[in-house]
Amino acid sequence: MDKNEILKRRFAKADKHYIALKEYKSSIDDMLQTKNIYDPFVFNTLKVEHRAMLDAYLKRFASLQDFLGNKIFGMLLAVAGIGTTKMSEVLSNIEKECIIDSLENWIEIRDVRNELEHDYPEELIEALNDLRYCIENFDKIEKYYLNTLAFFERHTT
Repeated sequence: MDKNEILKRRFAKADKHYIALKEYKSSIDDMLQTKNIYDPFVFNTLKVEHRAMLDAYLKRFASLQDFLGNKIFGMLLAVAGIGTTKMSEVLSNIEKECIIDSLENWIEIRDVRNELEHDYPEELIEALNDLRYCIENFDKIEKYYLNTLAFFERHTT
């Protein structure tokens, strides 16, 4: 299977994360109209299905970020004829191609993702700050995903 086909399959998987993330974000926005979910007392009184939705949002956010960084960016550059050997080169080129707005923003999102994936915060306030960060940065991760898709389409048609 050639790289274009592999990327198409990877984009199909990433799209599932993106669609679910977008749906969860819409529901969370509705919930935020009536509840300050970032307040520890309010968060602790949320219905179990609301907490499950927030958890699912965080998992999809982390999955999309991880999938872009680890499964798509490097191969995307290879398909476009941009050679890279190290992840730092991949990210530098991804920034040069305007797929991400800045390396610093990407690293910040990745760091929050790593915290959520590996050391889920034990302190509720810290966890709620991470939740707020991921919800407030939906537009950024969405833009990165859509930029990645557009770049792929430009270099494969």
